[in-house]
Amino acid sequence: MKGFVDDAKCSIGLLEEGMTLRDVINDHIYEQTLNEKNAFYVADLGNIVKKHIKWRDVMAQIKPFYTVKCNTSLAVVEILAALGTGFSCASKNEIVLVQSLGVAPESIIYTNPCKQVSQIKYAAKSGVEVMTCDNEGELMKIARNHPSAKLLLHIATEDTNEEMSMKFGATLKSCRHLLESAKELGVQVIGVKFQISSSYKDPQAYAHALSDARYVFDMAEELGFNMSLLDVGDGFSGTEFQLKELQHLNHKLLFFFF
Repeated sequence: MKGFVDDAKCSIGLLEEGMTLRDVINDHIYEQTLNEKNAFYVADLGNIVKKHIKWRDVMAQIKPFYTVKCNTSLAVVEILAALGTGFSCASKNEIVLVQSLGVAPESIIYTNPCKQVSQIKYAAKSGVEVMTCDNEGELMKIARNHPSAKLLLHIATEDTNEEMSMKFGATLKSCRHLLESAKELGVQVIGVKFQISSSYKDPQAYAHALSDARYVFDMAEELGFNMSLLDVGDGFSGTEFQLKELQHLNHKLLFFFF
């Protein structure tokens, strides 16, 4: 059965009774061999829906935002859009893709750590207001080219494990200066973003990151900002282990931020 996406390179089908995913793969291998076509891939789109339901059951108070650069396949993005998922976009092309599927600007976060001026202007033109920032250079670019932007201050949480080292993110020591600069420039800061590696299995890393975020929220309140959003990053692998281990931290999120 042809799929609901208008893409000649993509075909979506439902498994008939008695068929397995392995049967589908073998049929495609046979078909591609006869036609002498190039390599192909097969994906279980139903698994996307299952993981969305699992997330909703375990982490109900946190809206998921899919990191588009992980897989930009139209079928994947369209299913997530239909489920009401938000999107984390790192480029103009990704913003164009999700908005072509009817995703509202308020369901998009522009997360590129080093944004091109032209793409900041495009975000402003297309109504995308929420974006991340972790240094003064980015703050100045955003202030000049998207004055109505709403920023998430991306913080680098400290940890003794080298695996947790962050390539991007403001240190807690620099956060006050960035908040003060944003205040002077008239730029809104509405929340905090942190990120934990998907390979890191200690749930206490999230407790530590939450504590750091709470510190930044309090600092921002002293400066007159009304912070209301916490972005817990895109390090979720979706494994049963990770979600169950984090479930007991849900009450801490509620206590800290809502």
